[in-house]
Amino acid sequence: METQSTLRKPADAARAPTSAVMKRLWPYIRPLIGVLLLGIVAMAVSAATDAGIPALLKPLLDHGFGSNASKHSVWFVPIAVIGLALVRSVSSYASNYLLQYVSNRILLQMRLDMFNRMIHTSTSFFQRETASTIINAIVFEVNQILNVLISVLITLVRDSLTVIFLLGYLFILNWRLTLIVAVILPGIGWITSKISRRLRRLGREHQSLTNDLSYIVEETVGGYKVVKVHNGEDYETRRFTAMSKRLRGYQMRMTVAGGLAQPLTQFLASIALAIVITIAVVQSVHDQTTVGGFVAFVTSMLLIISPLKHLIDVNQPLQRGMTACELIFGLIDEPLEPAGGDRKLEHARGDIEFRDVSFNYGATDRPTLDRVSFTVKPGEMVALAGPSGSGKTTLVNLLPRFFWPTGGEILIDGVPIDEYGVHDLRSQMAMVSQDVVLFNDTIAANVAYGQAPDRERVEAALRAANLADAVAMMPQGIDTLIGGNGMRLSGGQRQRLAIARAIYKDAPILILDEATSALDSESERHVQAALETLMKGRTTLVIAHRLSTIERANRILVMESGRIVEQGSHDELLQHGGLYAHLHRIQYQQQAA
Repeated sequence: METQSTLRKPADAARAPTSAVMKRLWPYIRPLIGVLLLGIVAMAVSAATDAGIPALLKPLLDHGFGSNASKHSVWFVPIAVIGLALVRSVSSYASNYLLQYVSNRILLQMRLDMFNRMIHTSTSFFQRETASTIINAIVFEVNQILNVLISVLITLVRDSLTVIFLLGYLFILNWRLTLIVAVILPGIGWITSKISRRLRRLGREHQSLTNDLSYIVEETVGGYKVVKVHNGEDYETRRFTAMSKRLRGYQMRMTVAGGLAQPLTQFLASIALAIVITIAVVQSVHDQTTVGGFVAFVTSMLLIISPLKHLIDVNQPLQRGMTACELIFGLIDEPLEPAGGDRKLEHARGDIEFRDVSFNYGATDRPTLDRVSFTVKPGEMVALAGPSGSGKTTLVNLLPRFFWPTGGEILIDGVPIDEYGVHDLRSQMAMVSQDVVLFNDTIAANVAYGQAPDRERVEAALRAANLADAVAMMPQGIDTLIGGNGMRLSGGQRQRLAIARAIYKDAPILILDEATSALDSESERHVQAALETLMKGRTTLVIAHRLSTIERANRILVMESGRIVEQGSHDELLQHGGLYAHLHRIQYQQQAA
């Protein structure tokens, strides 16, 4: 299975170097630069203590044993060891705390920016991206940044400083031997750069497969009834297993690529150590070094190997973090939904006009809407009928500017809707559809969604929606939690709760999209009564497959292939004997059967 996602595959992902990603991170780091510098200073102190250990070994071995022993070395070295341990402990704790503070502040801000951009982007974004991809980016992938800012940053700074301090001490101790160590470092750097490029590519592909795997889980959970009824468990298991195996393959390839760095580094370091030991032995023969100097040098060299290994090992999580950054900034860079004009709209009269409106999703050459024109007067109920795919839902989705028409214009109260601010425009509309969306909150919060709940208004809306008696029987009344998407309510109750939300909003324009098509007859009767209350005094656009629900409409527009082919009242259209009469006859025969 392949899913298309610009989040998973940003256009510039293949060309974005680490420096470019870090440049994008800079605005998040800049306000916290003072705290970050304090953390780096603390890490520098901790790194300096590593160089202090071999520095103490030289005087201890040269002057602390045998006939050359001095009281100064006997007392100074143990006290210095305790002092170094204390300084190291305090500096390590301080650096970890300060960097955790910085990284968590950045994590919070990035997550807020991602969520804020998500809810303010266009409708096409939600059609293009899967929910699992967006969830992964906002909830999980941003944690990769946390790993980069904590473990990677600590390793890069602290271990780099440790290497620098130890190299500095080695150079002071014996510059000739130090040159041997310095020759090895470019070789290690070259190996690291080669492995980095491969890890970056594998990381992107691994991320893409992770999102695909999440999408399989999302589909299976969302469609569990279909899976069970059609005995699709084996199919879904095979699909999940196949994707999991592909993901495992990429993970192992990343492990192989990342794991090569450490043994190669150790091998190069071993060669350097062998050469150092050989030269040191030759120098000792000519009295060019002491036992303490040699032990101090070898100890320092061995101490360098550990931070070097850490620096090599950090490459793999660093590349995963950079890949996560690309995904996150891909979401943050999503274009905002057009805000529209500056014209205010306090309370619309409800006068709607479509002038030669055309629209095309871009998937086919045939337009979804083709030069559609009609008007709706304030308080009028206009119904849209026609076969599936005729453009009814697309037409009403243009009114709240979920999409922009590719031709023509839409006017409310004589003003093109693109001159209104998008929030002013949508505040004049309420929408009830067959796909009811409820939130895991109280009944009151769902009814007053987007506004502060007023208990009296909530109860009035519930009464108008014929839901007050059912709510009164619930344990906490309007404060009852309804579960995810209203799972604790029946289908009819969920539909009436959506109607109560529309009544509470009290918008002058109402859009009903198949509001009763998924209900049984008894539930439909209650919902239809609630809709009658809701539509009073409002300009209403109604989409209905059940033609019996729109017989009382002031006017019915019959659509086919993106055009209005008939319009008139129910009786007029039946007498005309066209498409509407044909659809009505088919439904009547089905009901009679």
